[in-house]
Amino acid sequence: MALTCSDIFKFFFAVIFPPLGVLMEVGCTIDLLINIALTILGYIPGIVHAFYIILRY
Repeated sequence: MALTCSDIFKFFFAVIFPPLGVLMEVGCTIDLLINIALTILGYIPGIVHAFYIILRY
């Protein structure tokens, strides 16, 4: 899987605010709700999940 220029921005936003990176990748789906919950429970799990979602698609 090749990374694009937009993926670099998504990673940047995922580090600052993880749900924003997920929102940019998949839109308003269940993945976004999961990421919001993980970010509320802990910042690092939210980042890990955001990176996973960005790399998966």
